[in-house]
Amino acid sequence: MNKMPSSAELSKTAEDAPTADAANPVGGIPITIARGDGIGPEIMDASLRILEAAGARLAIEEINIGEQVYDGGFSSGIAPDSWDSLQRTKVFFKAPITTPQGGGFKSLNVTVRKTLGLYANIRPCVAYDPYVATKHPGMDVVIVRENEEDLYAGIEHRQTEEVYQCLKLVSRPGCERIIRYAFEYARQHNREKVTCFTKDNIMKLTDGLFHKVFDEVAAEYPGILGEHWIVDIGAAKLADQPAQFDVIVMPNLYGDILSDVAAQIAGSVGLAPSANIGAHGAMFEAIHGSAPRRAGQNMANPSGLLLAGVMMMDHIGQPDVAEVTHNAWLRAIEDGVHTYDVFDSSVSRSEVGTTEFADAVIERLGEKPKRLSLASYDREGKPFKPPSAGPRRPAKKELVGIDVFVYSTEPVDELAGKMKTAVNDTFDLAMITNRGVKVWPDGLPQTVCTDHWRCRYMARAGKQFNRALVVELLAKLNQQGVEFIKTEHLMTFDGAPGYSLGQGQ
Repeated sequence: MNKMPSSAELSKTAEDAPTADAANPVGGIPITIARGDGIGPEIMDASLRILEAAGARLAIEEINIGEQVYDGGFSSGIAPDSWDSLQRTKVFFKAPITTPQGGGFKSLNVTVRKTLGLYANIRPCVAYDPYVATKHPGMDVVIVRENEEDLYAGIEHRQTEEVYQCLKLVSRPGCERIIRYAFEYARQHNREKVTCFTKDNIMKLTDGLFHKVFDEVAAEYPGILGEHWIVDIGAAKLADQPAQFDVIVMPNLYGDILSDVAAQIAGSVGLAPSANIGAHGAMFEAIHGSAPRRAGQNMANPSGLLLAGVMMMDHIGQPDVAEVTHNAWLRAIEDGVHTYDVFDSSVSRSEVGTTEFADAVIERLGEKPKRLSLASYDREGKPFKPPSAGPRRPAKKELVGIDVFVYSTEPVDELAGKMKTAVNDTFDLAMITNRGVKVWPDGLPQTVCTDHWRCRYMARAGKQFNRALVVELLAKLNQQGVEFIKTEHLMTFDGAPGYSLGQGQ
């Protein structure tokens, strides 16, 4: 089992370690690097060589992650002593890794993001027309993805023979942090609009909260246009007309999917960088995988990781290095020096390998692109400060009912008869649903049912539910042989229902 640092350790380390605010210490800003698997070592070597040639002031610590660590018995692909380096430096420059197939292995990215609190995932998706093929010249979209919550909480259960569950967890602080980050990013990078994608026409509480907080935060930024789209039509518009968008902020799952889509329609996933930012650290990586079939052949394109390194240099307070590196890369792309994955004989001049591409970028340090947009990092060396969520007044909570989830293969009327034996003069059985569709009372025979039922009890008018009644209710159901799986308390918060109402409620 991996030893994870505690939140207290993270906070203490954040205070003790050098920060991006400090003047660059002798020997440079400490960072942790990992060369990864597959093509990882090659593209990391190329990226570091370019950054160092551009004048990066870095004090590098190296850790081992990935396949060898998984094989060594560490299920998340990172050894306990590697956390010491990450807590010291607070900056992780990471090449892609290969996660073993089969059960029992955790995602290293998810582990690092959650352990270090890296709640914001930033993915610029930029078109480099005509040098990299795209149907959308001029595309320049930044996707800001919430990185810790949503379905990626990873809380799943098999509840019956037929039904599996994955919990979607969304918190107000999580929403506020990522949305505030998106607006602060837009302000610091001279962006004009922030768009929110949710599916709150269906998930009215979870995605509804994200949308509600977006509207609240957007009102604090009158100089930036805020807009909301339902994610399905928003995704269609993004794929067809990306010029309509500037910065897009999304919950975790939508952001994960659509950032890859956006990167690909911009030209190539292989060119896309990614930053993972939190209050106590940051991780920078390419969004592509380890491509083991290309390993050791001097073929891989290091651009995604290099541009992640550019984001890292800006983050740690070295925008001069970020700017000169980025512009040299743009000039190399303009000059038609391309790796195999983006080579096109109609625009490319030479097909080069990983090492030769790095050489070409280094040769152009100090030069600027002639046609592509100039990269500018002009924030006077001030690092970006991740915003925090503000305090809120606790709501007045009241327990008004309970949902009891049940495994049963009986007809619904027979199940309802058993469930009604638990009612009393305080609460009544209000409805039974199957996969969210009401089937009792007054259900339709056409509704397809599984062996998984939600039975809702609600307090009668003028009556008050309490926890003692919940225990009494479950005891009566147990006596009836009802196989209950889980319960959910139905609460109001300042009088507003904190649960989906469902049909007939």
